[in-house]
Amino acid sequence: MTFGQRIERFLLGLQFDVALPPGFEVMQPYSLPEVRTNVHQMCRRYYTDTPNPRLPIWGINPGRLGGGITGLSFTDPYALHHLLGIGAETTMRREPSATFIQMVIEAYGGPENFYRDTFLSAMSPLGFIKEGNNINFYDDPVLCKAITPFILKCLTEQHSSGLRHDVCIVLGSGKLRTYVEREVVPVLKYSQVVYLDHPRYIMQYRRTLAHDYVDRYVSAIQSLVTNTV
Repeated sequence: MTFGQRIERFLLGLQFDVALPPGFEVMQPYSLPEVRTNVHQMCRRYYTDTPNPRLPIWGINPGRLGGGITGLSFTDPYALHHLLGIGAETTMRREPSATFIQMVIEAYGGPENFYRDTFLSAMSPLGFIKEGNNINFYDDPVLCKAITPFILKCLTEQHSSGLRHDVCIVLGSGKLRTYVEREVVPVLKYSQVVYLDHPRYIMQYRRTLAHDYVDRYVSAIQSLVTNTV
């Protein structure tokens, strides 16, 4: 199987049997026909085999207006169509993190170049909602503890599909960094983790400096891609 076929099988076969704390819901978009089509087209178009394993880039968990409805991390419907050439044109409003990541992908040379070198996903490939709002899994200690085995299982399976094992990029430099150092690094055994500020933080609090952050992202990715083991 190709890398894309293995990732497609992983995403479309996701099973979530974790007992969540009261008041939490999990977003499970992969049962929807349109999402399954998105994933199929993405994996067959951009995740073909390459000579070198891809660099993993991990976010937190999908949100309702991005990966939670497209099935692709940091990809809202606008980027799905206008950047990746997948799905029908839509006037749906943009999701800030997806907007920033689109800027990074374009600065990197376009989706063919970006996805040839990297695999963009999230620590938890499924997102969570509490009282109608997105929640980062680490913000609730009970939720965090409950889903950590699921997260580690997902990361391990994605790595076995054809990702680099020595390094990764994590999109989050605060609580997510603490979580990764405590729970993930001891299991995945990364020798180097590069932490970058999260796209939502950049677009919410540093938007005037967004292009500077884009340059930082591109530089960090290129440096790790060039320095393969």
